[in-house]
Amino acid sequence: MIELDNKKILVTFLMHLGDLILVTPFIHALRKAAPNAYIAMLVDDKLKDVVMFNPSLNQVITIDKKGDDNTILALIKCAKDLSSQNFDMIINLHPNERCSFICAFTKTTFRTGTSHTIFRWRWDKYIKLNRSLHAADMYLNVLKELGVKSTDNNGLEIFPSNAYFKEADDFWRLNDVKYDDKLVGFNIGSAVVTKRWASERFAKVADILAADGYKIVFFGGTMDIDMVSEAVNYMRTRAIIATGSFSIGALAAAMRRCSLIITNDSGPMHVAISQKVPIVALYGPSNPKLYGPFTKNAIIVKADPACVGCEKGMRHTCNDLQCMKRLTVEQVINACEKMLGRIF
Repeated sequence: MIELDNKKILVTFLMHLGDLILVTPFIHALRKAAPNAYIAMLVDDKLKDVVMFNPSLNQVITIDKKGDDNTILALIKCAKDLSSQNFDMIINLHPNERCSFICAFTKTTFRTGTSHTIFRWRWDKYIKLNRSLHAADMYLNVLKELGVKSTDNNGLEIFPSNAYFKEADDFWRLNDVKYDDKLVGFNIGSAVVTKRWASERFAKVADILAADGYKIVFFGGTMDIDMVSEAVNYMRTRAIIATGSFSIGALAAAMRRCSLIITNDSGPMHVAISQKVPIVALYGPSNPKLYGPFTKNAIIVKADPACVGCEKGMRHTCNDLQCMKRLTVEQVINACEKMLGRIF
């Protein structure tokens, strides 16, 4: 077993929103395995809200990977700055060139975790990520490979600050949301076109739930504004538009107010799960066994019969979008009924 406790540990991970949230069970389990360690984490600056207030971390370090730090010189400077902190150990969870480069040139006593092939020779203990596991379990398995016997965790976790809770409360107040109102949230966007369900179908689901007494709120980022506008134009009832209004931390705080989130496979889905909100997740070509909801408080809805051949990992293919087109409003409403404990 590799000794973790009483060490100064740097965890490195520079992937996207959903992927970073899926690392949070690893953070929790690492802290339990090393209660007296100093644990720092390197993440992309625009995603720092995911881990900034995580009680299992002593320090969060950021780089602007697609901005000011998107040069070799900036990465060298990052490695030099990290070297000055005298970490005993680096655990890398992101095997791309950028993250592996930083780890390879940061002075430390022990490098472990995964790595890009060209830097692997610098690792003291290389651990190949087991991509047959769900992503969250894949990262937890790194700890098992280091000899940690228990990887018990609390699932996905984001800890919004008090300021973020106030921001969310102010938003609800401005939109006339009362204490006893029942909210259902919608996250209809996705960076991947093949993962998107049709806006008019989301609108039909929203109208049905609104008729049953729920207030409807649309979440998502600025890139989702056009899709949300299209969905709202199809609706017969009024919806609250929160699209593009929140940072990640405030989004987490706002989502906590909902009774249910209905969502495509996307980063905000994992944000909702981190706040223990029940979800109905719509899946097409991506594989929920690998990147699906890391919670028991979810129902996954897929086309019936399912498509054959396109459900893979992150690099799925779907030429005709049938995976999502054959997913019906009735299927989604049935899932909502179960999650909300209602019988229409």
